[in-house]
Amino acid sequence: MHFDDRLATVLRHRAAGERAAKTQFRQLLDLLGERPQAGDPALKAAAYLRLIALAEVISVADRAAILSENGWRFRNPELVRWFGEAHPSIAGAALYRARLTGEEWAELIPRLPIRARGFLRHRKDLPEAAIRILDRLGVSDRALPVPVHPERPQQIEEPEARPLDLHEPEPLVLRPANENGASDDPLEEPPPSAPPGAVGEASMQRGPSEPAGKSENIRALVERIESFRKTRAPASPSGDAPTLPLAELDDIPQRKPLDTFSFGTNSEGRVDWAEPHIAPMVVGIDLSQRRNGTQAGEDFATAFVNRQPVRGVAVHLRGAETIEGEWIVDAAPRFTHSDGRFYGYVGRFRRAVAPLDNRAQRGADRLRQLLHELRTPVNAMQGYAEVIQQQVFGPTPHEYRSLAASIAGDSAHILAGFDELDRLARLETGELDLESGESDFAAIVRAQLDQLQTVLGPRVARFDARIADRPAALALAQKEAEMLGWRVLATLAGATGAGETVSLVMGLDDEQVTLRAGLPAKLADADNIFASEVRSGGSTLSSGIFGAGFSLRLARAEARAAGGDLSRMEDVLVLSLPLLTDNRTLPSPADAPDRATG
Repeated sequence: MHFDDRLATVLRHRAAGERAAKTQFRQLLDLLGERPQAGDPALKAAAYLRLIALAEVISVADRAAILSENGWRFRNPELVRWFGEAHPSIAGAALYRARLTGEEWAELIPRLPIRARGFLRHRKDLPEAAIRILDRLGVSDRALPVPVHPERPQQIEEPEARPLDLHEPEPLVLRPANENGASDDPLEEPPPSAPPGAVGEASMQRGPSEPAGKSENIRALVERIESFRKTRAPASPSGDAPTLPLAELDDIPQRKPLDTFSFGTNSEGRVDWAEPHIAPMVVGIDLSQRRNGTQAGEDFATAFVNRQPVRGVAVHLRGAETIEGEWIVDAAPRFTHSDGRFYGYVGRFRRAVAPLDNRAQRGADRLRQLLHELRTPVNAMQGYAEVIQQQVFGPTPHEYRSLAASIAGDSAHILAGFDELDRLARLETGELDLESGESDFAAIVRAQLDQLQTVLGPRVARFDARIADRPAALALAQKEAEMLGWRVLATLAGATGAGETVSLVMGLDDEQVTLRAGLPAKLADADNIFASEVRSGGSTLSSGIFGAGFSLRLARAEARAAGGDLSRMEDVLVLSLPLLTDNRTLPSPADAPDRATG
């Protein structure tokens, strides 16, 4: 590989969602975790900036879990130091996975925050150089020492009783955090510490050789833990990279959403009282001013001026995330008993009911977004194919022109399928209304049957049609009626086998026109004709790239949008459409919800 452009390739893509952010986070870890190599410093700086941006999308717990996964190669001291200055859970996971040489550890450990150095004492596989530098810095294990066995007498040993073993963790000594003071030189030898067992010695009141009873040992252990908590609580985390205020609150669970709370205002309309858990967020909000409908609605401001009760007034609150959004206010004015002087409102806020989540609408939106993304490359292929086929930039061999024409035709076929998918999604969610107008559906069916008979003739197949003589006026535009009729008739003709006859009857009454067509054998065998995958089988008549079932489903959606329906009754396909009324109105799903939704 002459050029390593993996990092640039990863940075070129933007993480659109949480899953993509986690994937890019892992990719950057894999690339930056290798040993430092020559490369563009600006590119590496951009990679670290991208990690900072991804941290705003990925939670602390998820980042720590990713770092704890097996297989990472943390061999870059710069990356290890960068993670060592992060949240404690992230720093602990990174330092546990780091694999550096002794010289790299010796150079890195003094530059880590003091809190991060303590995580290294839990590792048993550090090089000798790393252990020596930890001993010189006075970094000891944070765990409590193993308690003395109750059956053995506890002896208070002097510090010089045994030499310090660098391979064993130093016993925990509970003392005030600033007892010995901080040294300017981080490598300066720490002063000798008190021996284990010195803590709680005054409370235990016994000599070196006095045996320890069971209750005294339990009490001594409890006192050690309590002393450890007291000496640790007031001490703020120190180090080369102090954390920001409230940085430790990332792992606190979210509160339950606030649905309602009580409040009170003063005579000027400013909130001066609320329930204790919500008061810091709402006290001081002025509800009496008209602010273009953003802070308080016009109705509330008008009621406040006239000292009238407020019932079900919509108010938009701004501020903390807990109270941000739309609310409904019910409040009543308050007056003094002595002289009837107005001194504010008292009432209750309740969260406005959010609209119901429409799963079908969300699915249609995702489908339309996907189609939008797919149209771009297909349009590009079609455009380049047409350029080659038409020899825009110069002479082109006929073989290439033939291939380009085939690609252009396939692209147009795919785009037509995309249009049908988009039309079906919009019709089924009610976002598309058919164009209104006036058309004769009986004349349209006659003309389309004549065209289809010429195609079915060579296969010795035909339509046995009986159509009413009088016109069937629909409140649809001519092109909409022709599209609906052709979609049904062409699908039936495409599924018709050789020598097969399809009966078709059109009848009219005072309210609607009904077209009844017998199902060809291929469609009659399907359990659900609206999900059938029957295709034309090489015929010049095509039911679309998605098969006959999709075409019939789209025709059903168009019929329902026009106020009618398309359904199957045993082996007969029935299309019913409302006739044009005298007032020239087009039935809609809102006017006939039962028929529109099926």
